Amino acid sequence: MTEIFKQTNDIYLSSKWQEKYTGLCVGFSTRRGGISDAPFDQLNMGLHVADEPENVLSNREILAKTISFPLDRWVIGEQVHHTNIKVVEQNDLGKGTRSMEDDVKGDDGLITNKKDVLCAAFFADCVPLYFYDPITQYVGLAHAGWKGTVNRIADKMVKQFVRNGTDPANLHVMIGPSISGQYYEVDERVTQHMDREHAEKVTRKISENKFLLDLKQLNTEILLQSGVLRHNIDITKYCTFRDKELFFSYRRDHGKTGRMLGFIGMTKDRT
Repeated sequence: MTEIFKQTNDIYLSSKWQEKYTGLCVGFSTRRGGISDAPFDQLNMGLHVADEPENVLSNREILAKTISFPLDRWVIGEQVHHTNIKVVEQNDLGKGTRSMEDDVKGDDGLITNKKDVLCAAFFADCVPLYFYDPITQYVGLAHAGWKGTVNRIADKMVKQFVRNGTDPANLHVMIGPSISGQYYEVDERVTQHMDREHAEKVTRKISENKFLLDLKQLNTEILLQSGVLRHNIDITKYCTFRDKELFFSYRRDHGKTGRMLGFIGMTKDRT
């Protein structure tokens, strides 16, 4: 399978969607090219970690300039490991971009069909789910940790697209850089939330009450159940845990680390 993300510079990975669909801005930041000090070196995007706020804002401006999408056109969700979804409107512009006080509260999924609006969320092992319907022109981004995944945020995103006029057969989904199954150890506290069919496909027992869980594959299975066609689902090979030169990892770095930014939006100059 061809890799869906490619590194064109130090700042972020771009998506093959940008080559196929004119006007889409979609990608995933790296840890490189910013000004933050260790352990948040260099391009930390998260204000909610113990980094210097002025460094984080500078890093966001660096990314905004690199992707040609002004910071005041971003909308950032809070990410609380739930499954709430926000339909973003023009009056949400700028939320969460310079302060956590005004971010989109309690939502791990963002959807919009408004042009020049960038939906964004933070990641450091959790799964970024990117959505695009070329017919209705809706885009979306979901933050899927294990809680969001087993509580089926992928399915809830699909349902929200359907409520907004999407046929699931037209919906394209990318599963972005996150921790891979070979590194993500969990216990029965996690696996008990899955049905047996899914558990057998996406987990491997390694010892008593210890399992390896493939979150990317579990989200894929849920998307297929939700009516998304298999050939419309792309999965990256990048791993936040393994690829330490490119990414922060909450697991690998024992919680003392920065955050990457996943983002998607549509510009007005689409033809």
